[in-house]
Amino acid sequence: MFVVVGEALVDLVGQRGGRTLAAHPGGSPANVALGLARLGNPVRLKTRVGRDAFGAMIRDHLEASGVVIDAGEDDEAIATSLAIATLAAGVASYDFRIEWDVPSLVPLPVETRCLHTGSLATVLPPGDARVVDLMEREHERGRVTVSYDPNVRPALMGEHATARAAVERLVALCDVVKVSDEDLHWLYPDRPDEEVAGAWLASGPALIVVTRGGAGVYAVSRSVELQRPAIPIDLVDTVGAGDSFTSGLLDGLRRADLIGAARREALAGIDRATFEDVIDAAARIAAITCSRPGADPPTRAQLDGVSVAGGLG
Repeated sequence: MFVVVGEALVDLVGQRGGRTLAAHPGGSPANVALGLARLGNPVRLKTRVGRDAFGAMIRDHLEASGVVIDAGEDDEAIATSLAIATLAAGVASYDFRIEWDVPSLVPLPVETRCLHTGSLATVLPPGDARVVDLMEREHERGRVTVSYDPNVRPALMGEHATARAAVERLVALCDVVKVSDEDLHWLYPDRPDEEVAGAWLASGPALIVVTRGGAGVYAVSRSVELQRPAIPIDLVDTVGAGDSFTSGLLDGLRRADLIGAARREALAGIDRATFEDVIDAAARIAAITCSRPGADPPTRAQLDGVSVAGGLG
């Protein structure tokens, strides 16, 4: 089982200068859980969702694809969080209306083989403390693969130096880290992606994967360094693209039998051919998501049956 921890919210999406907003279920960790479930993986999402109309939309959306939602206490006073996404040339910028608090996250179900988290769940108090405690606990226990995507939101991250230190602390607790080049450029404006990825790798993870939009993907392990091209597509929007890539990355590692405590050394020693296959499959999943509106990742059947004439947005 995959356990994903983090925010589930509603994206209110509109064109810049427009007056109409369309509601789409979202939230980076929720999108990752959705993508994993649609690819046929058992997945539980530990999150915070209200009992309002937006919360019902999120629950229906995720549960229809097989995600098991663990939202803690059934509190009528909890309001579902919102993200107002403004699109310009298909690229989204966000304004958040979010509250993040969760009850105790431990213990994880005994069948858990991978824990994924990131985004707002790791930076917004008071819930961030429990998420970080969980990551530290699972890192020390060594029982599951720990995955992390910073998914940086500059408006909520505070000062660069503080944000960098916080991200680096979490990177060191992980086995798999996926990060966008935009995130790296905000965190480290004067350092090349490859240099930062190498430093992060040296702090402990087995894999660092950097998505670069139209420039493709850079990925590195202890013994393999990859640069994979983008997949050309007819771009609709980039909402949920990075999350779809993350779900595809974790699904690919699971299909290659590289997820779970017993496979930690095998993950660190991933060979070039397997690494390329995993990255290319994840990029294809993200490309399909970019070719349709909203965070709408493909199912396994759609992935097997749809040809995308090829970039990762």
